[in-house]
This record gives sequence, C-alpha cells and structure tokens, in this order.
Amino acid sequence: MTSADAPASAVERRLEDLGIALPEVAQPLASYVPAVVSGNYVFTAGQLPLINGELRALGKVGAEVTPEAAKEYAATCAVNALAAIKSQIGDLDRISRIVKVVGFVASDPSFTGQPQVINGASDLLGQVLGDAGTHARSAVGVAVLPRDAPVEIEIIAEFV
Repeated sequence: MTSADAPASAVERRLEDLGIALPEVAQPLASYVPAVVSGNYVFTAGQLPLINGELRALGKVGAEVTPEAAKEYAATCAVNALAAIKSQIGDLDRISRIVKVVGFVASDPSFTGQPQVINGASDLLGQVLGDAGTHARSAVGVAVLPRDAPVEIEIIAEFV
C-alpha cells in the first residue's frame, strides 16, 4: 500500500466532513522550513491563508478585510499548519495535544477584535481534534504581515 492509498486519519476524515481537504504544504517564502520537530513537539512556521499558493485576501482587518472573513482565513491558516505538522509526523492522529497557537492579525489601528479573528483557528482545531485541540493562545494585532496577508498562525503540537 502506498501512502496515497493509505486510509485517511480520523483527523483528516473530520476535515473532509467539514468540506476541507488537507492541502500540500505551503512552500516557504524565505529562508526557513514549514515545520520542525524537537522531541515530541512540532513547531510550525507562520502559516498564511494560502489556497493553491494564493492568498485569499489582502489588507488590514477592520479596513479592507471584515472580521468575519478574517476568522475564516484564520481557519485556513490552521489547516495549512496541520498540513505542515503532517509532513513531519506522517499521521495527524499522532497529535496528542495542540499546546499553543499564536495568531497575528494585520489590523487597522482602530480594530481590537484580534481574539475573535483567531477563534477561527482555535474553533477549527477543536472541531477536528476534540479535546486535543484545546490550547493556550496569543492573538496579536500587527501593522503588516508577509505579502499583505490579513492573518498568520503558528502552532506548537505535541505528538506520540
């Protein structure tokens, strides 16, 4: 049986139930790798809301991008982070817990809803990982993100 023929993990089946296909790992934009394993942890690089290599939106949340759309983009970032994690550990069912999520929101100066935007990533992780998706988190407003993306997510996952 090849890896392409291997049955999908329970996590991937839950993603499929939500209408989400796990993408290929996004190629780095600079001198880094998408994810690194240290001990029983996977640390992802910042993941943008890329679909097929293209950003879904550009600009600041609270100006060019609505908070509701940004919340969806944060979920896309989390899916991309799961792809990066899978590239390192082979099977998302090996995740024993999401330890930490760090979310960055390119924000209009008057926008203060960063936690609600990053809920898009947190909610998705809870849906597909159950209790293992419960995590500590930071949601940070920033002036600008790479390629003028509205959101970026980093994840630290523990695995067995």
